[in-house]
Amino acid sequence: MPILELESNISSVTSSPASTRPHVNTRMENSTVHAEPPGSTTNTNHTLESNVAHQNESIPSQLPFLRESLRPITLKFEDLTYTINLQSGEDHCFTSPEAKRNRTLLNGVSGVVRPGELLAMLGPSGSGKTTLLTALGGRLPGKTSGSITYNSQPFSSSVKRKIGFVTQDDVLYPHLTVIETLTYAAMLRLPKSLTLEEKVEQAELIIIELGLTKCRNSVVGGPLIRGVSGGERKRVSIGQEMLVNPSLLLLDEPTSGLDSTTALRLMATLKGLARGGRSVVTTIHQPSSRLYWMFDKVVVLSDGCPIYSGQSDRVMSYLASIGYVPGFSLMNPADFLLDLANGVAPCSNPNDHQEYNQGRTDCHEDCNKIKQFLISSYKKTLHPLIKDDIHRNIDETTRARGPQPSRCCDERWTTSWWTQFKVLFKRGLRERRHESYSGLRIFQVMSVSILSGLLWWHSDTSHLQDQVGLLFFFSIFWGFYPLSNAIFTFPQERPMLMRERSSSMYRLSSYYFARIAGDLPMELVLPTIFVTITYWMGGLNPSLITFVLTVLIILFNVLVSQGLGLALGAILMDLKQATTLSSVIMLVFLLAGGYYIQQIPPFISWLKYISFSHYCYKLLVEVQYGENEVYECGIGIQCRVLDFPGIKYLGMGHVWWDVAALCVMLVGYRLLAYVALRMSKAH
Repeated sequence: MPILELESNISSVTSSPASTRPHVNTRMENSTVHAEPPGSTTNTNHTLESNVAHQNESIPSQLPFLRESLRPITLKFEDLTYTINLQSGEDHCFTSPEAKRNRTLLNGVSGVVRPGELLAMLGPSGSGKTTLLTALGGRLPGKTSGSITYNSQPFSSSVKRKIGFVTQDDVLYPHLTVIETLTYAAMLRLPKSLTLEEKVEQAELIIIELGLTKCRNSVVGGPLIRGVSGGERKRVSIGQEMLVNPSLLLLDEPTSGLDSTTALRLMATLKGLARGGRSVVTTIHQPSSRLYWMFDKVVVLSDGCPIYSGQSDRVMSYLASIGYVPGFSLMNPADFLLDLANGVAPCSNPNDHQEYNQGRTDCHEDCNKIKQFLISSYKKTLHPLIKDDIHRNIDETTRARGPQPSRCCDERWTTSWWTQFKVLFKRGLRERRHESYSGLRIFQVMSVSILSGLLWWHSDTSHLQDQVGLLFFFSIFWGFYPLSNAIFTFPQERPMLMRERSSSMYRLSSYYFARIAGDLPMELVLPTIFVTITYWMGGLNPSLITFVLTVLIILFNVLVSQGLGLALGAILMDLKQATTLSSVIMLVFLLAGGYYIQQIPPFISWLKYISFSHYCYKLLVEVQYGENEVYECGIGIQCRVLDFPGIKYLGMGHVWWDVAALCVMLVGYRLLAYVALRMSKAH
């Protein structure tokens, strides 16, 4: 489908009034916020919260594809252990080599999440919550010991497509609107069996279901751009994953940075999604009591070790059975759990409760002893029960798998390469239009072109050194300027690329070519305008053919320079290092270009053969001056231009070799950039 037709379809849908869209319930705050799992018991401490939650119950989602999961997944993880090697970094003078060699982030974590359940992972910072969530999503580098199964099957590409993963940081394009963000995601992630109109409608339904109607045409925003609120931005991230109707939804601290009311509404949304037959797993740092009683199950970690795993409403009775009771009634269970996970226990002396409430630990037991006691109690009491729960009902998970998908559904990519290219190309143009067509960038190029035209105003061959200097300025300016801009391309988009590639949204090749094609308009328009102004103001050869060839050579040089910048950015992925290295490279190319130094020592003269500025400079001189053109080299004396010392040194007469060298650099640099991206993804 042509890009213009794609644009018109999106615009027609996104500009449609609300009255023409399907009528559904948009008040997510009225969604079901609590549902008791079968067979669970209700703790007396949360009677009030439970009553309030049941009063707020409403009909589940009216959207067919959100109301029910098509392929329920039972997630089981048993004795999960993960260790990293710290030998390459974090060295300290007073740390023994044995102590700093390895660090265990997860140690024997087990649990079960069935369709319809919401599991929350609790624990202090650094306890391993995000590591555990990343392992469950199949995105953890390295090997883990233990087992993770999805309907009794190991992780695979088909399972990956049924998992939605929402990171803690909302990695979104800041200049796209909410509807644009979800529409482009729908066109990339939904199968090719759906039409464009159906994919756009799917995005509209997600917006309505997640309560984003008011901000649908607002830009998402970011750290430097004002956009939607934090809660709305988080719902947009969730909406991107809900487009594919995942059977297992993983979220890393979705309520981080939100106020209690917004966090409650967001958790109500997740609870409603779980009630549709999905398995929802989330990490959460400091939940309120209302949030806590919305969880069906909790896993509490302390230094990577579990101290509780099971039903959320049984945790207080379990802690009481091992001798830990909060100092006062109606205490938030989450606060009590986090205190214990940090090794802080309530004082046995009732008179010291005030000190406990103020966070003082003077009268507490040793933190490590408390943690070790909780871990050992978990292993003795809860771990056998969890293992029994994991290994029972094997037939249940087999039934949950349902019919096996056909072979065509197991294809890695849901859309074709050409569709991915078109969507990514259009999305890139929309996201970067503010940058490519910025007034500051245009003013920068126009001001330099006019200034250089005035400096070389109507020069002629009688001032041959000046004309040659203008040609060398062309090659240097349009070598350094595109290079410095291209360096920022991949380091800036790396978080987005990693997130979308980990979700198998598109091929790396389609993204790469779409990114390069999206940069071409301004990368080619600005040099053309620059050369047009400076060329005629500078009094160069007035032949139209010579002018056109000059423009083409400059554009060729721009593409080669941009390729080098892309390669440097993709290899280093660090802006400071790439900028420093590019400055050194351009300085070398500047000195070895053949203008400043003509008698280069033989042992270093090879530098000019790797300088694209050298070849560009030679080609500009070749097309500018004819073989028999002369200049006044003395009073009444005329000499051939090609015999001018600065030109003769270049070694003229090898035009096609120079063009071939630039072609090799053009293809080589861009191929190197692609390989670097591929290797960084594999790493």
